[in-house]
Amino acid sequence: MLAAWGPIENLTEWLKDISGNWWFLAVILVIAFLDSVIPVVPSETTVIIGGVAASAAGDAPYPVYFVIIAGAIGAFLGDNFSYQIGRRFSARVERRAERRPKTAERLAWAADQIEERGGLLLITARFIPGGRTVLTLSCGITRQSQRWFSTWVAVAASLWAAYASILGYVFGERFQDNHTTAFVLAFAAALGITVLIEFVRWVRKRRVREAAERTAV
Repeated sequence: MLAAWGPIENLTEWLKDISGNWWFLAVILVIAFLDSVIPVVPSETTVIIGGVAASAAGDAPYPVYFVIIAGAIGAFLGDNFSYQIGRRFSARVERRAERRPKTAERLAWAADQIEERGGLLLITARFIPGGRTVLTLSCGITRQSQRWFSTWVAVAASLWAAYASILGYVFGERFQDNHTTAFVLAFAAALGITVLIEFVRWVRKRRVREAAERTAV
């Protein structure tokens, strides 16, 4: 685990070093795009760094709303790309489901969850690293409407980019003389919010399961 932390720490330091350049906005867009497909890419970290750089603590030549736009566009394009990957393999998954009952059950369960919880599921999943990739792929595999998907993903990507950027900006303003402290606190807040969302989701899922068990009895 410590060995894995080294490259991540080095990448974070490099992102902080280059965040004072205009072209860092392109870096934000690309990383947000990649994170939708490859969950290990640190998109939240990058957007937060952009927010800090745009505040009084940083020296970026761009305003914070440019960070929001870059992050939202990257996330939107990445989620749609992930959807297309799922759509491309949907026929193969369906053929597999015809031969394997368990695959058919999982496919039906995914489709039911998406239909039942709708766009709110896409919004919640965007704040859970890895969860958004699984869901966007599932939307493609289950052949959800492209228009419906793109509409909700646009909302989710915008909210996510705004939340991460503003966190960085607010803490950057508060700790004008300490760029590192601003980033650490903003990142900790983002992590805490993500954990809270996941905890609430787990509690709700547990309550639904318990209610179903009581009904069955």
